Amino acid sequence: MAMYLIGDVQGCDEPLQRLLDTIAFSPSRDTLYVLGDLVNRGPASDAVLRRLMGYGDAARCLLGNHDLHLLAVACGARKAHRKDTLNGVLQAPDREAVLNWLRHQSLAMLEKLGSQKLLMVHAGVLPAWTATKTIALAGEVEALLQSDVATDFFHTMYGNAPDHWDDAMQGNDRIRAIVNTLTRLRFCTVDGQMEFETKDSANAALPGFMPWFEVPGRRTAKHTVAFGHWSTLGWLGRRDVLAMDSGCVWGGCLSALRVAAGGQDQPMEQELIQVKCPQAQKPG
Repeated sequence: MAMYLIGDVQGCDEPLQRLLDTIAFSPSRDTLYVLGDLVNRGPASDAVLRRLMGYGDAARCLLGNHDLHLLAVACGARKAHRKDTLNGVLQAPDREAVLNWLRHQSLAMLEKLGSQKLLMVHAGVLPAWTATKTIALAGEVEALLQSDVATDFFHTMYGNAPDHWDDAMQGNDRIRAIVNTLTRLRFCTVDGQMEFETKDSANAALPGFMPWFEVPGRRTAKHTVAFGHWSTLGWLGRRDVLAMDSGCVWGGCLSALRVAAGGQDQPMEQELIQVKCPQAQKPG
């Protein structure tokens, strides 16, 4: 049995098939952890979703900002963007089944590998959040997405405020802050103020800001945090951080990382497998 982390697929089903062939993936034996942004910008979002649905419990998927955007467009809370490629899902005969499956995916996952814990999110984690707290906060959003009032939230999901976390927050502000952290975060300050406009490399941080995983004293630093979302960051494989978005939709690679428990007090084993992707869209 093997466990694989896969970065942002973004509707690129043909590279995903080649990647799964390369790793000889077997849903009866192996498990995929897909780190969000399953859809959009690539040419075959509907095929990606059907493929992952078909794997059942062998494919455990996170929701990224593009996946939430699809759900918002589908319920009429948001208009599609000019570069969106979501019609294959929105016009599909099995649209409702596919969207219902998507609404039941996670915003964070935590797995134990030997003596280490692996926390998985699409984008980032605020420095004050522990892994346990991250899972609990993600659960608040997951429960809302699966409820009868999900559409109400999609109408209020967009926006950069609040740009910080406060345990006392309630209502839409609380849920939006959780969603923005888990699906959009790249840069923040030592105090946890978030900044969402900068999308370039880690060196492009505005004064006072830094990549969320470089904040001193980050409370998830003793675990390994795997994430996608940041294609301009590229592959990053550290004991505490695994960055998995290698820009497939932009003509980069689609990445899978085989992970397994290391020895006593040793880092987890890692094997990176990548396939080259045709460019589906140009950056910018």
